Amino acid sequence: MIIVTGAAGFIGSCLLSKLNSSGNERIVIVDNFTNTEKNKNIEGKSIIEKVDRMVFSEWFEKNWSDIEFVFHLGARTDTTEFNKDIFDTLNLNYSKKIWSLCSLYQIPLVYASSAATYGAGENGYEDNHSIIPMLKPLNPYGDSKNDFDKWVLLQKQMPPFWAGLKFFNVYGPNEFHKGRMASVIWHAFNQIKKNGCVRLFKSHKTGYKDGMQMRDFIYVKDVTDVCYFLMQNKIKKGIYNLGTGKARPFMDLAIATFKAMNLKPDIQFIDTPEDIRDKYQYFTEAPMFKLKSEGYNKDFTSLEDGIDDYVKHYLLKGMYL
Repeated sequence: MIIVTGAAGFIGSCLLSKLNSSGNERIVIVDNFTNTEKNKNIEGKSIIEKVDRMVFSEWFEKNWSDIEFVFHLGARTDTTEFNKDIFDTLNLNYSKKIWSLCSLYQIPLVYASSAATYGAGENGYEDNHSIIPMLKPLNPYGDSKNDFDKWVLLQKQMPPFWAGLKFFNVYGPNEFHKGRMASVIWHAFNQIKKNGCVRLFKSHKTGYKDGMQMRDFIYVKDVTDVCYFLMQNKIKKGIYNLGTGKARPFMDLAIATFKAMNLKPDIQFIDTPEDIRDKYQYFTEAPMFKLKSEGYNKDFTSLEDGIDDYVKHYLLKGMYL
């Protein structure tokens, strides 16, 4: 059986759909299943069991002999949360427990890291293990992900195969429940639908015009393709970037969203909220040589094509993947 933690969440539920469409139905999903809005992501999916995240380690101990692979995608992902204890509990220590179980019982593991570990990019964005101890994330969420990456690299006991994936800016179906933490595409679509315009953050940094802050936006279907590739191929163990390798401005994103909705662009600018202003990343881009050198050769979806698919087939129809 395959385990997916965070399975009712955005990326986890899309991975569940990918696994089902690839013929995998012996899947155990792990999450906090009390959020009814979030649970819509898993309706109609083929699984064999749901396990509450708080009893997962005990369940694992009893059922390890049947587990073939673990995708650990569950995490607290709120970048505006500054209570370190929450991240220590739900991200760092929880992930350590899963790593230890997979190491003890020799079960392959893929886990979610984050591009938030790179902070303001002072040390670049190379997925080189040597720079991980030097990274300076901008918030406790990024710290929790980097702390786990650092811990992993010090371990002598490890799963027979493992990979940590530094997700860059993922967007796509099944993020209806995320609210403020949903992708900019989701927010842009809903702003256009309600007000006929998109509001982007002004630049508060010299060298960047309003709307020209850049991110590496990656479509969630590409993310799940990579996850599936890792399960099938078990490449060199390590921590890998997962973006498209090409940063794009928010302005391009807004224009593509209007185009997918067949509307004329109306873009306005607002101040970046003060609570995140000094923690705001102005540029992220994922060098992808490391993953590609291990044999992943599928093209990543362009921003325009990804937004077109997301808007027309999911957002406009209220559909889930």
